Amino acid sequence: MRQHPRIFGRLGLHAGKRYGLAPCDVPFAFILDTTPQTPQIRAVRRLTASLDAKISGPLAALLGMADGSYDGDALFFSRTIVVEGDIEAVLALRNAVDDAGVDVLREAAALFGPLGQIGEVLFRHRRAVEEKRETAVHRQEPKGQTPWN
Repeated sequence: MRQHPRIFGRLGLHAGKRYGLAPCDVPFAFILDTTPQTPQIRAVRRLTASLDAKISGPLAALLGMADGSYDGDALFFSRTIVVEGDIEAVLALRNAVDDAGVDVLREAAALFGPLGQIGEVLFRHRRAVEEKRETAVHRQEPKGQTPWN
């Protein structure tokens, strides 16, 4: 957040809001405080009730949505992610991150030094394999049938 201060200008009235990010497949969550003077991201065991908005879902979906490789709207409407609280603030945050061109995965990995870089490579590889498998599943035709086009 310190490296991308223009995010706060894009948040507008929503600068200073607190967001909870709750991956359902890991034993911790994150609180994102967007107060311009003291922005911070904290890892916590559980989210507090005093948040403006909460976004929950699988860690891969949350990271993919944040870095732009997954469509947030599709994740929301497929119920892969759940958004609670101030939806307008969540949309402002998503637009601010997109506008700033933040690679959330790379930024997070940088916090862990060389170990984080290894984790980033492994995560991106895993995501590519899953996307390839998903594409292959959607391309398969049922046995004995041909496509209409």
